[in-house]
Amino acid sequence: MKNSQISLTQFTETSRKGSIMVLSIGLMIILFAFTAFAVDIGYITLTRAQLQRSADAAALAANLELYDGWGVGATKTPAEVATAARAAAVAVAAENNAGGLDSTYLDSNLDIRFGQRQWDEVNEEWNTSWNTSPYNVVEVITRRDNFGSQNGDVPIDLWFAPVIGRENATLSVRSTAALVPAVKVRKIPSQNVDVLPYALDVGTWDAMLNGTGQDNYTYNDQTGQVTNGPDGILEVDLFPYGNQNLPPGNRGTVDFGHAGNSTADIRRQILYGLNDDDLSYFGGELDFEAVPMQINGDTGISAGVKGQLEQIKGQPRMIPLFTTVSGNGNNAMYTVVKFVPIRIVYVKLTGKPSGKKVYIQPAPFYDATTVGGDTVITEDSILTGASIVQ
Repeated sequence: MKNSQISLTQFTETSRKGSIMVLSIGLMIILFAFTAFAVDIGYITLTRAQLQRSADAAALAANLELYDGWGVGATKTPAEVATAARAAAVAVAAENNAGGLDSTYLDSNLDIRFGQRQWDEVNEEWNTSWNTSPYNVVEVITRRDNFGSQNGDVPIDLWFAPVIGRENATLSVRSTAALVPAVKVRKIPSQNVDVLPYALDVGTWDAMLNGTGQDNYTYNDQTGQVTNGPDGILEVDLFPYGNQNLPPGNRGTVDFGHAGNSTADIRRQILYGLNDDDLSYFGGELDFEAVPMQINGDTGISAGVKGQLEQIKGQPRMIPLFTTVSGNGNNAMYTVVKFVPIRIVYVKLTGKPSGKKVYIQPAPFYDATTVGGDTVITEDSILTGASIVQ
């Protein structure tokens, strides 16, 4: 009986050991499956993030090329803009890896498209019309979903999923970047706001938009230089002599800052823009939607700023447009209703007042001080920097 009991005990222990071994093997298989699943899911997630990064970077690069083709001051045709934007997107995407590949592949025709994005004031939403020019929006798709491709857009190979019959995964992401109209400018560290201390009347500006002006100067966007000869962009005099909107003793100079701006202040603002102190008189920013705004004027136009105006010739700046002026000389008050982007193409501040000329033409403008918002984008809008909108 004793031997029988020992045998039964030994048999029971052996059976338990066998059961635990079988259970352990089963659990290891399940654990391995979960581990394999986690590795593949992690790899897919990483690849998706890399593709998104590539799409965002490529869309922003392409978006930068759209500025030269937007608005009345456009220096490139839609076709030229699209060509430059496609090349920029492809080049930037190639600098980013994607799922084990050293670069992200873009088909310049299939993976990039352009259109026009506009704010709907009635429904308060942005709408995009693709393949409509002039372009202010670009969409880039980065993908790993093209079976049989010889390029870098093939599906990604998985590590462990093949044991359950799944050898690869397909992915595609998209990014949309657009030119966004600015609703204000504000001072940021190390950068002033490029507003010229001169104002132009709305009537002269609108007439230029409608075709009244001269075309005697050419701006080269490759060199940044201005030369004689037409370029298809009209010019107007920033100080139209005898304009009934300008009061006696004042030809459009405005005080951004304290009302006693000196010639030295005007020179500084021409070259370097508005600083913190200048903007403090406007609450630290210029709100384009808080119009009309009243800005004090200054007497005449000094030949002492000729050198500064010459130095910034060809560079984009912003100027205010006014409707009416009250008062004379240093007591003039300008009713400013809008800010527009321009560049100076000609300066002559010697001789009689009637012979003094500063010709300007519309020019695309954007920098880090501009703040975008939900508002209609027009042909003379001031723009923000490159923006991902979707």
